[in-house]
Amino acid sequence: MSIPAIDSKARIHFAGLLGQHSLPLAEAALAIAEEEYPDLDWQAYLRMLDALAYRVDRILPAVRRPAAAIIRSLKLVLTMEGFRGNEEHYYDPRNSFLNEVLDRKTGIPITLCAVYIEVARRLGIELQGVAFPGHFLVKYAAGERELFLDPFNAGEILTAEDCRDRYRTIAPGRELDARLLEGVSSRQILIRLLNNLKRVYVDAGDDVRALWVIDRLLMLSPGAPEERRDRGLVEARLGGINAAMKDLTAYLERAPAAPDAEDVASLLEELRGRTQYLN
Repeated sequence: MSIPAIDSKARIHFAGLLGQHSLPLAEAALAIAEEEYPDLDWQAYLRMLDALAYRVDRILPAVRRPAAAIIRSLKLVLTMEGFRGNEEHYYDPRNSFLNEVLDRKTGIPITLCAVYIEVARRLGIELQGVAFPGHFLVKYAAGERELFLDPFNAGEILTAEDCRDRYRTIAPGRELDARLLEGVSSRQILIRLLNNLKRVYVDAGDDVRALWVIDRLLMLSPGAPEERRDRGLVEARLGGINAAMKDLTAYLERAPAAPDAEDVASLLEELRGRTQYLN
């Protein structure tokens, strides 16, 4: 048995975006979705984001357009359009694909945040993703003033203190590390999106899909040893022994003192034994 081919049109598209000076978030998220939806017209979904920005623009004053007014109008339009968190089926993989989120107007925090970020960018406002523990947010920063929005909850507007209060609720007795309210890059947003998708597929035992998701994670973070290990484990289960041996060997070289190094080394020896048997 051999592992499924992963050098697809979607992968080539994604690799091309990673080579750009500024990684385009929406197109890269759609290139991820393109693996699951090979006939996806990603340009049509970029036009959908354009159309949402146009609807926001139409309700703004023609002359004075302060950032606060743009943000309030953005929240209003996207809420009226029906964008909301998918609480009923949070772990549905469709929640991690931007095309599905735009079609169904429901998703998880990170994909809904991507919609807010991309529509705001088209209006000349920079919103930043915030990797708040367990629940991605976006923020607008102007000097020392910061405003946070929660697209999963109808664009609820929060202050930094509100965020700290939320954290105290989920982690009693602990204070939020201020670094967790800093903005993150498009690359980091995509990594978190893919990690969510990876968890869904691994939990479902869907190794074929988990394989291409981990492959995209390694394209974003080539030096991540845990992803090399996980890809090797999936490849081994799919019967790609040579590919698995290469990845697991690379993992041990990069993380020789890892807690699971002994287990991985044992698996590697077992795989080597299989290749000798096959030969």
